[in-house]
Amino acid sequence: MKKFMDEQFLLQTKTAQTLFHEYAKDQPIFDYHCHLIPSEIAQNKRFTTITDAWLGGDHYKWRAMRSNGISEDLITSKNADPFDKFMAWADTMENCLGNPLYHWTHLELQRYFGITEVLNRKNAKAIYDEANRKFKEDENLSVRGIMKQFNVYAVGTTDDPADDLAYHKEIASQKEFPAKVIPSYRPDKALNIEKDTFADYIALLAKAASMSIHSATDVVSALINRLDYFVSMGCKASDHALITAPAIFKSEAEVNSIFVKKMDGNALSSIEIEAYKTYVLSHLARAYAKRDIAMQLHFAAIRDNNGMMFQQLGPDTGFDASHDKELAESLSAFLNALSTTGEVPKTILYTLNPKDYYTLGTLMGCYQGGIPGKIQLGSAWWFADHKDGMEQQMKTLGNIGLLPRFIGMLTDSRSFLSYPRHEYFRRILCNILGTWAEDGEIPNDMEMLGNVVKNISFENAKAYFEG
Repeated sequence: MKKFMDEQFLLQTKTAQTLFHEYAKDQPIFDYHCHLIPSEIAQNKRFTTITDAWLGGDHYKWRAMRSNGISEDLITSKNADPFDKFMAWADTMENCLGNPLYHWTHLELQRYFGITEVLNRKNAKAIYDEANRKFKEDENLSVRGIMKQFNVYAVGTTDDPADDLAYHKEIASQKEFPAKVIPSYRPDKALNIEKDTFADYIALLAKAASMSIHSATDVVSALINRLDYFVSMGCKASDHALITAPAIFKSEAEVNSIFVKKMDGNALSSIEIEAYKTYVLSHLARAYAKRDIAMQLHFAAIRDNNGMMFQQLGPDTGFDASHDKELAESLSAFLNALSTTGEVPKTILYTLNPKDYYTLGTLMGCYQGGIPGKIQLGSAWWFADHKDGMEQQMKTLGNIGLLPRFIGMLTDSRSFLSYPRHEYFRRILCNILGTWAEDGEIPNDMEMLGNVVKNISFENAKAYFEG
């Protein structure tokens, strides 16, 4: 019988074990899409309690706690006792069997704190005290220390075009900072013309770009102005949260009229909303292509489903879900319009619904060329970044694309304790390849397989984003 989460965790063959321990384990981490807060990085934040580190903003855990019947006061309230919150999480942990949170939690206890016990209500106080002691005494558990300890090569934060990137400047000025902290361009607020907050955001964007905005044409000019600033600060990627690809093509004059209509306080039709988004995103995509910026498109999230809780807590608090919209026709039309002028940028396609893997994986093959793996099937994302989801995404890519060209894992996380997710991914990758090799489905050539593992773990992402 195997021991719970020992050195051979998830590695079911000897070949998998060799691939992980000799090729994957010590590779640097390029966490090219995350939601870490730049100010916390610049200020080298130190956590006072494991409750702060684990439960301060992790909506994955918040969802699980709600499913366990935990009172909201012990989930999102800032007034609850930190140990009471931690005990509520320990109680929830006992019921997380089969959930990736069970694996992630115990990997983090092992890798950050050297704690190998299984968290439960009985030992929660001892684990809480030991983790807090480590936070207080161990320099390796400051933000800078964590990045150094986990061999983090680079992280891509998620930043609004109106951001002045002051904290990125501060980080870049710090001598011997252990990792690159790269801004990523996230212009969702400028595309979401249907939102009540749109007009206020346009005023903010205009101020950041030092120009007046009176039309959709001006919006594009302002966004490209800010994009060039981001590029000057080292930006390598953009990011867009979409339900499906926008693909209603209207003239510049028509889209400008739609913009004016919205700014005058009038409601827009669904066609007008999509036409505006198509216009702006198409211009941005062409700008990305010219500047060698990777375009990340995140599809299929239906957000803020619980209206009452959204009013209380706001977005990104655990009330989002997987959408079931169709993607193929609109994404094909969007990419095809770019391809007619040779302006398809490097693109990463993510979906929150695994039903879309074959759609995205086959469609992306229609626009490849020029660089290896130019169009990527993004790693298993959000609700899919568990063992089964990662296996499904990689096996699908292997079946219909080129798995060895895959740029690998990202955390998509707000937590500085999430780096063991890269280890989790690498173990799953090595187990897939090791099983195939021992079953005679691929050559059991350790040098070849080792290079594939190293590339997917780190080198492919480095080459993709840095050229």
